[in-house]
Amino acid sequence: MVYITEDLVRRRSEHNECEIFSLEEVSLHQQDIERIEHLDRWCRDLRILYLQNNLVPRMENLGRLKKLEYLNLALNNIEVIENLEGCESLQKLDLTVNFIGLLSSVESLRHNVHLTELFLVGNPCADFQGYRQYVVAALPQLKWLDGTEISRSERIRASQGLGEVRRRVRQQEEEHLRRRAEEKEEEHLRRRAEEKEEEHLRRRAEEKEEEQQRRRAEEKEEEQQRRRAEEERGEGTRRKLKEDEDRREKEFWNTPCSFTPESRLEAHRHLEEKRRAKEKVKEKKPRASRTLITAAGRIMNVNEPKLDFSLTEDEQNNTIVLELSVYRHMDTSLMDVDVQPTYARVSVKGKIFQMVLPAEVRPDGSTALRSQTTGHLVLTMPRAEGEIKVKKIVSRPIRRSRSQPEDDKRKAAGPERLEVDPGASTALDLGSIVRCQIAGRGSLEAPRAAPPPPAAAHSGFSDVFLDDPDVPPLI
Repeated sequence: MVYITEDLVRRRSEHNECEIFSLEEVSLHQQDIERIEHLDRWCRDLRILYLQNNLVPRMENLGRLKKLEYLNLALNNIEVIENLEGCESLQKLDLTVNFIGLLSSVESLRHNVHLTELFLVGNPCADFQGYRQYVVAALPQLKWLDGTEISRSERIRASQGLGEVRRRVRQQEEEHLRRRAEEKEEEHLRRRAEEKEEEHLRRRAEEKEEEQQRRRAEEKEEEQQRRRAEEERGEGTRRKLKEDEDRREKEFWNTPCSFTPESRLEAHRHLEEKRRAKEKVKEKKPRASRTLITAAGRIMNVNEPKLDFSLTEDEQNNTIVLELSVYRHMDTSLMDVDVQPTYARVSVKGKIFQMVLPAEVRPDGSTALRSQTTGHLVLTMPRAEGEIKVKKIVSRPIRRSRSQPEDDKRKAAGPERLEVDPGASTALDLGSIVRCQIAGRGSLEAPRAAPPPPAAAHSGFSDVFLDDPDVPPLI
């Protein structure tokens, strides 16, 4: 059973900064509320109240709402119009699709002199013979009934034959009350039969459990065989229970029944039991946690928040930079950063992002900054001291000479050295570079020719040495 609580009203009054004492409009629809209470004490200034699509059986605790102008109680379990005399400012009342069978109860609305619109469509009383004529004559202040305007001529015709219409309405009300009493009795008997059946099924289940326990005690010596048989038997039992549950579900929704407040409550309770059963199954089977580090010590790459990222290496600063595209308007307090020597982990609203780093870093020297424009998170992690940068080695082909045996002999004899003539001049001749000017003439003298190179006989090279292009130079 759902009650109207202060927390519920405050959550529904966000537009009023969660203040309920000055609240003028509140929407409590689709909350499975079964009783109206507290609103007449907490929200005295209410003008509009939405309570449609709930399980309210009675109109109560509304008499103190003097400023209430619009009340919506559509799709509830109301059977009688009552307790609205104190709503002095009520102008519109919506009771669509309820179970109002006492049409004479609309006369209690005569005290609501400002009431101009009334909706009763979808109720049993709307099918009564003379329904509209009776309501128009009973409530002279009405201007609209079920969305149709009441004309002056219609009001005059309704007041002329009111006595006969009232007599027919009273007879139909008595028939409705008799039918409702029969429906309540049938519902009571059906509920008792269902309770007996549930009790019988519970006893049978207990007997089966006791029988299984006895068999387990008898078959202890055959542990392995018993386990296998029990698993097969348990699988068959689960399959049978699933089939029985599906069968009962189909029978529940396919069995015809009268549209009554009891049937509506029963359908609601049935759905509520299914929802609770699903929640219990979820509680029994918790969600498996994400594996971040395996049992063997292997670190996994994880991206639960589904964020874009980039991992780069800054060779100039000897750092590794990880940029994570965090949500722009998310508060920084919802993030947690953990940098380890071999991986970095970031928690974003409870979801884990983990990345294995290409090199070892220093966690104490790492920094985490967030952009004020894009919201991206940037982790700058310096490499650990002594970390060797891997460089790509380019292999070059080795040239082999044709006379492999002669090269081997030369290498075995020892290194060879080239002799240079120490008498050769190594001074630089500036005559070929600078052009000199002769005194007394306005012309420039041509540079003197460079001396010829020394003869080959005085070069100092041995005549025996031959320059073989196939032999590689000595290092």
